[in-house]
Amino acid sequence: MTRASLDKQPHEVASMFDDVAAKYDLTNDVLSLGQTRLWRKAVARAVDAGPGEYVLDLAAGTATSSLPFAEAGAVVVPCDFSLGMLREGKRRHPELPLTAGDATRLPFADAVFDAVTISFGLRNVHDTDAALRELLRVTKPGGRVVICEFSHPVWAPLRTLYTEYLMRALPPVATAVSSNPDAYVYLADSIRAWPDQPALAARLQSAGWSSVAWRNLTGGIVALHRGVRK
Repeated sequence: MTRASLDKQPHEVASMFDDVAAKYDLTNDVLSLGQTRLWRKAVARAVDAGPGEYVLDLAAGTATSSLPFAEAGAVVVPCDFSLGMLREGKRRHPELPLTAGDATRLPFADAVFDAVTISFGLRNVHDTDAALRELLRVTKPGGRVVICEFSHPVWAPLRTLYTEYLMRALPPVATAVSSNPDAYVYLADSIRAWPDQPALAARLQSAGWSSVAWRNLTGGIVALHRGVRK
């Protein structure tokens, strides 16, 4: 598999995730020093799924991120465009309705979900603004969106340390624990190129979301953006 480039050709990115599916969750735990579990808990609290609510978990991968919503009694639909991820997720969680779908052309009717969420996946969509509009389309009026994504540390020393980690430490660690270390070089590049917190908030507003706000996690290494469909 050739390394995906930052122009995000969908077939390249999907193939990259197919290759890393089996060890994806373990690799993320190692590379984040265990922070992924805390970030998932923060997402679950922000979504605040209730019994009987319909939740779309986009870029769900192996559906690990979907489990808190199911445990809360919601009807969660894990959706991803990597068939390799979906196969691994179905092997682990056969009870969940894992669904193949492109974030820019979601296979759902208008206004069917009470909440939509995407964690660490928006960066990998080839048309971010189209995905934000699609999420709005499938959300009920009054429904909410929660986006968890790598962002820009707000404290300059942490930002410098984080950038050095992405450039120098992440590739050798990924080589040791991942089945496709080039995928994590791509991911490091995509993190550095991603918009900061105010810029992503502006894109959410442009896509039609209201009451947009964000909260930094781990000093801004990750940010939780929220919005509401009027």
